[in-house]
Amino acid sequence: MIEALLSPALFAFFVAAASPGPATLAVSTTAMAGGARAAAQLGVGLAVGLGFWGLVAAAGLGAVLVQSSIALTALRWFGGAYLLWLAWQSARNAMVPVAGVDRITPVSGSKLMLRGLVLNLSNPKAVLAWISVLALGVGSAEGNPGLAMTTALCAALGLVIYLAYAVLFSQAAIRSAYSKARRAIDGMVAAFFGYSGLKLILTRPDAS
Repeated sequence: MIEALLSPALFAFFVAAASPGPATLAVSTTAMAGGARAAAQLGVGLAVGLGFWGLVAAAGLGAVLVQSSIALTALRWFGGAYLLWLAWQSARNAMVPVAGVDRITPVSGSKLMLRGLVLNLSNPKAVLAWISVLALGVGSAEGNPGLAMTTALCAALGLVIYLAYAVLFSQAAIRSAYSKARRAIDGMVAAFFGYSGLKLILTRPDAS
């Protein structure tokens, strides 16, 4: 157990999961706009999606998916389209004037969890990250128990990371600053999601 906690795979996974990206940005903006509870609900959905890809990679199916150009292309297009939809949602919120902020309808907890689940399920980079992490941390001598332990710890770490983002960005000072610059922040978030979505759709899997 101690060796698993000190595994290079766990550190590599932490860097990959905690680095700025669509998932952490979604949790952060949800925390600023709706508080820790809403962001945690989104984070749970993200963690489930991330854990699913971990199971796929651990079962050896990740490599099969990556080698299938049709499946990978379909996943990239779906993921890109979903990011573009998130971009539109952020852009629509950014267009609401300060005086009309009450017109922004809060998203329910179940929809937030579904949104997080779909966001990570539609991310082909998650599969690649899992394959790299598991290859780094699990040697052939460890066998299935070591593979299962590494996968479980990484999945749990993913949830912890999302919940940490939820707590951090729901602090009163950060939420107050967000409320004052909501339109600008939502506009930048929309631009980021839009760019990420287009890049995912237009970039070929073998492109650097």
